[in-house]
Amino acid sequence: MKDEMLGLAADPYAYPLFKSMSINMNVLYRTGETHQGTITYTPLLLSIDFQGSLGSVSSKGTLYSENSNASSEVVTWLWMDAQEFNYGSGRDVFMENLRGEEICDRLRFFTEECDHIQGFQFIVDDSGGFSPLAADFLESVSDEYMNTPESLYAVRGPNSHMNLSSRKQKVVRDLHDAVSFSRLSCFCKLIVPVGIPFLSRSKASTFPNIKDESPYRCSAVYAAALHSTSLPFRMEAPGPTADSSDVCGAVDVNGIVQMLAGQSRQNMLAILDVEMPGPSLTGRQNEQSLLANLQTLTPEDVDDWQAVESMNVHGAIGPVALAAVLIEIIYFFAGGRTASVSEVKNAIHGAYGCATSTLMFCHLSVAQCPLPIPLPFPSIFGNLVGQHGELLGSPILGSAPRGSLDVHSIPMTTRMRSSSAILPFLENRLGSLRKFGIERGCPGTELLRSWGFGKDEVEDIGKTLSNMVRIVNPHSEISSDLDSD
Repeated sequence: MKDEMLGLAADPYAYPLFKSMSINMNVLYRTGETHQGTITYTPLLLSIDFQGSLGSVSSKGTLYSENSNASSEVVTWLWMDAQEFNYGSGRDVFMENLRGEEICDRLRFFTEECDHIQGFQFIVDDSGGFSPLAADFLESVSDEYMNTPESLYAVRGPNSHMNLSSRKQKVVRDLHDAVSFSRLSCFCKLIVPVGIPFLSRSKASTFPNIKDESPYRCSAVYAAALHSTSLPFRMEAPGPTADSSDVCGAVDVNGIVQMLAGQSRQNMLAILDVEMPGPSLTGRQNEQSLLANLQTLTPEDVDDWQAVESMNVHGAIGPVALAAVLIEIIYFFAGGRTASVSEVKNAIHGAYGCATSTLMFCHLSVAQCPLPIPLPFPSIFGNLVGQHGELLGSPILGSAPRGSLDVHSIPMTTRMRSSSAILPFLENRLGSLRKFGIERGCPGTELLRSWGFGKDEVEDIGKTLSNMVRIVNPHSEISSDLDSD
């Protein structure tokens, strides 16, 4: 993404906004130089995966020549061999063969280079054995960097939601989900579950051509959304009394965590919504559609009397109140041009003003710069999406799915919200733990014991989930039932 931004900034025919100095991509990248004098940009990333899962990417952590000045010291990838990797087989991986110490050393290399650490972002596939490894790593990081906020995206692909025919498999999966989520939540300040069962059937696939059986296409949508959520802390703050002409709403990682998880309810779970491409401010749509077109990427997000009606904003009735909302908006078209920051702010504020629900708090971050589409991006855009992500009045005839050669950038809208709409997600995990791991004669006792959890540990997991349910809904029957056992 950094190289793409630089390339577009150097293109005399590209949008001048790509030359904006108001967004600092160096927050996410490390600048280096090869022996030949070529400037290099490597993500500030520690990636732990199966050996060979990224093909030709070097374990030395460089995306460029092995002769790069940085390649001999910067090691950002770590490979592991595994055939079957579930919670049981992954629970000791971090501690084996000094692997945890090696991982922490590689992270420490980056932190020692930083003038100021805003925070850590973890992206974890928590559907298998990487979950216990991630929990151990999170615990180690939270111990070493006690005052640094940690946010976690628990990301899953469509395959992790498949219906299982075997009762034994279902018990294993449901217990894993409960244990995994409880342990991960203990070591971070904010957790965002990401990954819905059928992305292709959602509003997110209105203009992109998404196939659930293609991880490449699904992950492109999730990656674009996660990248856009970092917009506020990539902005250059203009000062306490002034706003830049092309950005507003700069805030650091800790500020975002405090907005979403530090309110009076102390709800550390957030829901992620996206619209891709984002809306246009052309006057042809009413203000409420700016909110109604957002698609949640968080599983089990349903309507409830406290929150969700406000976000759907298409006829929901009832006294609703959102706990907190964070909206990040990149690039709008208004009548064929880029909308100004003030136009976007007025449109969004107008949309919430027309909504039938009220908000406790809303923070808005806006940038005129669009989201560039890098060359490796899959061809997912339909024939109604133009070169700059604008929605066309008529389809491009005979056009196959369009990729980065046809669509250079897109407007993007993402939103994270702290809401009681996450309640079913929590109640399902708490209910599964009770049914399969706590109740007398339950079928999962031996399985949990094989994962290293005795009766006391399982009860602690239940209390953690019960407390999270109670924070979201103090009147929840399922949390009361567990406490009375």
